[in-house]
Amino acid sequence: MSFKPKPDINNFYKVLRRERTERPVLFEFFMNKRLYENIIGRELDDGDMLNYLKGVTDAFAKIGYDYVTVHASNFSYNAGEQRRISTVSLNEGFVITDEASFEKYKWNNPDDYDYSNLKKLGEYLPDGMKLMVMGPGGVLENTVRLIGYENLCFMLYENPDLLKTVIDNIGARMVRYYENALTFDSVGIIMSNDDWGFKTQTFLKPQHMREYIFPWHKKIVEVSSAAGIPAILHSCGYFDDIMDDVIEMGYSGKHSYEDTILPVEQSYDKWHDKIAILGGIDINFLIRSSEDDIKMRCLKMLEQSSLSCGYALGSGNSIPDYVPDNKYFAMISAAYDYS
Repeated sequence: MSFKPKPDINNFYKVLRRERTERPVLFEFFMNKRLYENIIGRELDDGDMLNYLKGVTDAFAKIGYDYVTVHASNFSYNAGEQRRISTVSLNEGFVITDEASFEKYKWNNPDDYDYSNLKKLGEYLPDGMKLMVMGPGGVLENTVRLIGYENLCFMLYENPDLLKTVIDNIGARMVRYYENALTFDSVGIIMSNDDWGFKTQTFLKPQHMREYIFPWHKKIVEVSSAAGIPAILHSCGYFDDIMDDVIEMGYSGKHSYEDTILPVEQSYDKWHDKIAILGGIDINFLIRSSEDDIKMRCLKMLEQSSLSCGYALGSGNSIPDYVPDNKYFAMISAAYDYS
């Protein structure tokens, strides 16, 4: 088996169906501007979104990804300011606290936004490549943004009817956003990106996740399936108590793994027969380890999954700009050299 950096979305589909592929398959949520420019050898102007996305597409294609990650449009949910230093508070920027503030809140309509970049990028994509559409955050993430995490915890018990109303308004618009994206032939994958947990537990109790959050994720999977397009989940945090729910919803693949929660090798052994395991090479491991150790771990992961299938090589989360470029290249070199 040898790796040829030529996009072919059918290879990724085989991973999601847990079938044998002709070569190792790569998966990454997103990378960073410096790395994109390093890969394609030119500067990118993020003031011109279409041209910037074309540059990102060139980078994904040159490395050998079968897709490129994009937003479908600029649709989002209006929230207050959050300070962004090294972390982001889950208790800043909230705008809905009671019925009065809910009534005043201005909801954006996904239908009012321009999705034409999906068509324009579709005309630019190399043969065999598709777009993976991510959301403007996810159902729970946007609930936390609009209500605040501590307020959300109180509202669960003090005003559950209002909480359900807010979440239903978020979820319905999220489903519509994806429905709009799925009308474009260039779209080959839907990704729900919605962080659900801490290191040792989910943000909400599993029963509350099942009552408020999961029904909307199931609807996202349903509209994607109706269009003949697979849906995958990117979600950080503890998952042991809810992974069966993710599988039951119909997601074809799960991304985001941390060594301090459950290393990808163990996650693969535990769940690969029910759902594709995507990425998983821990970010902290990538930063702190030598290139040789990174490559060796990735080769072992490819070997571990070679018989049972259902794995795509990549990081546990994404490649932010504090990950050295050489560490990223050490990771993907395993796919190039694996046989």
